[in-house]
Amino acid sequence: MPVPATKESGDVDNLYIFLLVSGLISFIILIGGMVIFIFKYRRKTEDQKSAYITHNTLAEFLWSFIPFVIMMVIFAWGWDVFHDLRKVGEKGDVEVHVTARQWAWTFKYANGIEINSPTGDKLEPNLPDSTLLKPETVVVPLGKTIRFVLTSDDVLHSFYVPAFRNKMDAVPGRRTTFTFTPIEKGDFTVFCTEYCGTKHSNMMATIRVVDSEQFAAWQAAEIGKKAGAADAGPAQRGEALFKGSLGCSGCHSIDGSRIVGPSFKGLYGNKRDFADGSSVVADDAYIKQSILVPTAKVVAGFPPAMSSFQGRIKEEEIKDIIEFIKTLK
Repeated sequence: MPVPATKESGDVDNLYIFLLVSGLISFIILIGGMVIFIFKYRRKTEDQKSAYITHNTLAEFLWSFIPFVIMMVIFAWGWDVFHDLRKVGEKGDVEVHVTARQWAWTFKYANGIEINSPTGDKLEPNLPDSTLLKPETVVVPLGKTIRFVLTSDDVLHSFYVPAFRNKMDAVPGRRTTFTFTPIEKGDFTVFCTEYCGTKHSNMMATIRVVDSEQFAAWQAAEIGKKAGAADAGPAQRGEALFKGSLGCSGCHSIDGSRIVGPSFKGLYGNKRDFADGSSVVADDAYIKQSILVPTAKVVAGFPPAMSSFQGRIKEEEIKDIIEFIKTLK
């Protein structure tokens, strides 16, 4: 296992070691005693009979009570560790909303900073003595209680960080929590451990633990970038949505290649043929309907796999996406 990187992970390791050691001791006593008894008390002759064994209340009490005490210790210890891993009612020093979708994680802080994983472009964070960060890297401060609030836009996913010894499902229509207190600086990989489709094994992200000063500097830099992005044109904002929070690039290409859904290249103003035999010229109304009610018109040759963005996207964002699609000739 990786080095335990959170306060809770050390507790998990200690409990696990206790279970291994106590299980090994119990195995040696049970199997070792059985082997000794087999040889020591085996029948020596064909007509030998076993001696009458009297009732022993103390022995019967001990072999029942001692395992009971051990089981109760494991139960209480396990409950305490489990409670620390969940901490459902605790807000935390830093709260991040995590949205899972095929096949990416999106992280959104309370101050509006959003980290998206569909794109692999590198960003330059304003962190002292730091390396380049990728968009799928979510930054958290050392020694603070971090609370991730998880949900899913499509199917069941599972958020797992081996170094944290913690795992929590991201369930559509529900909110679950993943709480931890980092005690080691560094980069720690996030995996999806619930099979969720063809690119399941690529659904990874990174949690980067830094000092509080570095975290504050990173936040300030990201807020500045967000303010600059607000001044961009509609097509640029649409491209950022395509590559970022909406996760469009996970299913739709812009170069004509086939992924899960049809490519956006040459979409606007051209004819689309649908599975029911009908067709339409792709205009603003068609693209908007495809975002809000994707099963209304399913493109021929593609499955109706897209989930609706109704209630998850603003009218202005739809317009920006359309303006970006217009540029993909």
